Amino acid sequence: MLEPSIDKLLEKVDSKYSLVILEAKRAHELHEGERATQKEYKSVKNTLRALEEIANGTVTIHPAPEAKRHTLVERRELEHLEALMAEKKIKDQIAQEEKEEEEKQKGNRAKKTSVEVEVEIEVESEVESETEEEE
Repeated sequence: MLEPSIDKLLEKVDSKYSLVILEAKRAHELHEGERATQKEYKSVKNTLRALEEIANGTVTIHPAPEAKRHTLVERRELEHLEALMAEKKIKDQIAQEEKEEEEKQKGNRAKKTSVEVEVEIEVESEVESETEEEE
């Protein structure tokens, strides 16, 4: 037997057709991860959970379906933009870290170069002093 009963469900919705459409849409929303309107359910399946929500009056047919579609499209666009911004932030952070690492390596190369120059100068001065002693 269907729980909640069809009679109780039809008190919340105008027709069986509207009930089926509402239940199917809500079940899809639950499947896609939409937030539940109840803390506990008697059922495990999303289709039956949707019927429970309809029976409790927490889910209804939107009075202006076009407005709801527009709202859903805007929400998805916003989520997409947020994801793009998060991705850009991560890429910027990686680029900054690479730049800092590159500057650090350039600094190490400069230190090596100055040490190499000092060693060459010392070697040249030793060679010059040896040649002067021989003369």
